[in-house]
Amino acid sequence: MEATTNRLLRNAPDFARLFNHFYGSRVASKFEQLLTDHLVIAADLVNAAKAGNSQAAAVAEKRWYTNADEIVHFLNCINPYWTSKHMREMWYEHLALTKAEAVARLNKDFEEDIAIFDKIEKQALMMADSFSNGIIRQFCL
Repeated sequence: MEATTNRLLRNAPDFARLFNHFYGSRVASKFEQLLTDHLVIAADLVNAAKAGNSQAAAVAEKRWYTNADEIVHFLNCINPYWTSKHMREMWYEHLALTKAEAVARLNKDFEEDIAIFDKIEKQALMMADSFSNGIIRQFCL
């Protein structure tokens, strides 16, 4: 769990470095914090579920969706081509898939875990395309 969490936490500064090129350090830093929060909350949710603490898991899941809404709002404010509706759909799908994968793994249903991971990979690539398309439209067209 620790190794996975540490690896995932590297995503936030990686995104920040990219965002810095287009939006400057203040925006990059804010996005890095929002994404770090997203990843930490996910770890809290998994840890609560793993411990069988359904109340703590429910609280973490609510915080996770609130954080997703904050990310969506932030992204739409910096790039009008990242519409709130589309971004929210993507982030919510990401959360649902990630939760389903964690549940499958905790239940030791490794075939389902792998199947969901494949969906997550495809969905992440679609999210990357949406980010790229928004940047292209904002800065190159």
